[in-house]
Amino acid sequence: MIAKNDMPNINEKLPEGIKEDGSGYRVLIVDDSMFIAKQLSQILTSEGFDVIGTASDGLQGLEKYKEFYPNVDLVTMDITMPKMDGVTSLEKIMEFDKNAVVVMVSALGKEDVVKKSLLIGAKSYIVKPLDRKKVLERIVSILSK
Repeated sequence: MIAKNDMPNINEKLPEGIKEDGSGYRVLIVDDSMFIAKQLSQILTSEGFDVIGTASDGLQGLEKYKEFYPNVDLVTMDITMPKMDGVTSLEKIMEFDKNAVVVMVSALGKEDVVKKSLLIGAKSYIVKPLDRKKVLERIVSILSK
């Protein structure tokens, strides 16, 4: 009898969050909504990304970025948060590391803030509610540039 392991799977693809060296892309999630942070974390870890930390406001996000630097491949940054909003946190992260890869997470209707974020240095944005396929497409396309 042939076991499943005996047959090669020609359709098997590597998880999208895995780099060429076999390690996962390291992601910092900054969002004051535990639900959104958990949802992003689940979407990313299911594809092999390594969620190295989460922060619940922009100030904590900035501190964690500095703490993990240079071992952060991507930051997802909510726009509206307490203590320090995402745009201010983005500005501070870009001042600290002009090569930071930050993706803004926005509710609909925040187009002006998203445009400002892109001008400051954000690489892209994701709109809430989160769509697994769109989240992965956006993040993978940014990391493969």
